[in-house]
Amino acid sequence: MNETIAHAVIWLALAGQYAAGFICAAATMHVLLERRPRWAHLAAFRLHNKQVPARLLELLRINRTAPYFTERERLLAGCGYGGDAALYMAARRLFFYSFPLLFAMSYGISRMFLDGFSQMLLPLALAAAALFFVWDRTWLELVRRSRAERMTKEIYVVSNQLLYLAGSSLHIHTKLMRCLPFTHAMRSHLQILLGEWYHDAEGALRRFKLRLGTEEGLSFVETISSLRLHESDHYYQLLRERIQDYKEKLELAKESRKESTSYLLFVLAGIPILYTFQIFIYPWVREGQKLLGSLNS
Repeated sequence: MNETIAHAVIWLALAGQYAAGFICAAATMHVLLERRPRWAHLAAFRLHNKQVPARLLELLRINRTAPYFTERERLLAGCGYGGDAALYMAARRLFFYSFPLLFAMSYGISRMFLDGFSQMLLPLALAAAALFFVWDRTWLELVRRSRAERMTKEIYVVSNQLLYLAGSSLHIHTKLMRCLPFTHAMRSHLQILLGEWYHDAEGALRRFKLRLGTEEGLSFVETISSLRLHESDHYYQLLRERIQDYKEKLELAKESRKESTSYLLFVLAGIPILYTFQIFIYPWVREGQKLLGSLNS
């Protein structure tokens, strides 16, 4: 029993270390992404602005018109990726083609330079990456839904601010400038829109819609475009209706999140029960089995 408790404590400590490491890595990536260098806005330095050559796609047997490609393109756009989806598809296909070699190399390196449980870290990490790419649609859908909910919250706030400024004589560009401090997830997209506005407003709105990549973003951009062309009470009434739609979607997402949390808590509540069964009840079951076995013999 003491050995079981010791093993449980060790595994819990390892799980805590991995969780803390993941949180630290996520925080580091967040800081690095927030504090980008000044030249990061240049298209020449952006990898996702590059197009994958058609010859490479032919060699990897990737078809841009295939359903699997269009579905992942939609998911990546919903996750905020505005580049060529073929880049992700090519990386995914190359990973699967080279997986046996990578697994053999990781296992050999682990046996040569590591010992104990650490020998399994590289193969396990590679296996986790393989599972991610196998079920990538599920993970991308989760990220897309999370991002869409954040976008909807900010669109809801910005729409309310625009409605608050309805009686003002300010231009729609100036009103959007006033709404900029209320954004976080889509702040960079809105800044690009405002920077491109006087050069080509229609094209800037179209690119802004693609960068948002959500249904709520589509309706929001359509409302902004209508207000840009016609500052009338009819379009502000349309804005009120869409604000109500955003509010209902946020409430549905909140209820769904509560339901998922309740399921998770129900599963977690069963862990102490299983542990209690293992510690207190299972030894009595073993003794009963031994007693019955001795009586039958």
